[in-house]
Amino acid sequence: MMSRKAVVTGGCSGLGQATAARLAEDGIEVITFDLSPDADFRVDVSDSASVADAAAKVGAIDILVNSAGIVGEGKPTWEISDQDWQKTLAVNLTGTFNLCRAFSPGMINAGWGRIVNIASMAGKDGNPNMAPYSASKAAVIGLTKTLGKELAPHGVLANAIAPAVVATPMNESTAPEVLAHITSLIPMGRVGRADEVAELIAWLTSDRCSFSTGAVYDISGGRATY
Repeated sequence: MMSRKAVVTGGCSGLGQATAARLAEDGIEVITFDLSPDADFRVDVSDSASVADAAAKVGAIDILVNSAGIVGEGKPTWEISDQDWQKTLAVNLTGTFNLCRAFSPGMINAGWGRIVNIASMAGKDGNPNMAPYSASKAAVIGLTKTLGKELAPHGVLANAIAPAVVATPMNESTAPEVLAHITSLIPMGRVGRADEVAELIAWLTSDRCSFSTGAVYDISGGRATY
């Protein structure tokens, strides 16, 4: 198999870290974008200039996994601050858009590419007391469906995954009552593991996935209803 290059955002913890490790197992050169000092490139995904600068240095890539994200405040919608609403959408939605915009042209030119955007079951069902997060992930699904249609003629596939709650550092800040509620919705009776999600991403970014684009893959322990 030819050598391929991937960018994984949020690649220094949680789903991003697990994904970076799994793709590396397939011989893929993985470049991490994160605010962490451990990242290959320190990038604020919500800042288009930061993304553009890093993308110019990296050059064309074959695979993009947008896993950078934040949960935001665990409050009823009417108590959400302007700052939290804007910050959560800036990272989760605008960040995903910034990366897709930066790297799609190179994939089009190459005639091959794979994009996986991390959405959430919250984007399909709406989690109580998580309005900014739920709204941002619903928008990621819409963005991915549009990208799938736009990129399909060029040999580039764009799909989203919608995990239920997964054991990651991001969820350590989730209010206990919120975490308990969303876990109770999972028929398997447990939260997911990051390595389970990474395995799905590994397939979606490979040649084995060849006739699916603009789709949303649930990985929810049975929670998904549509």
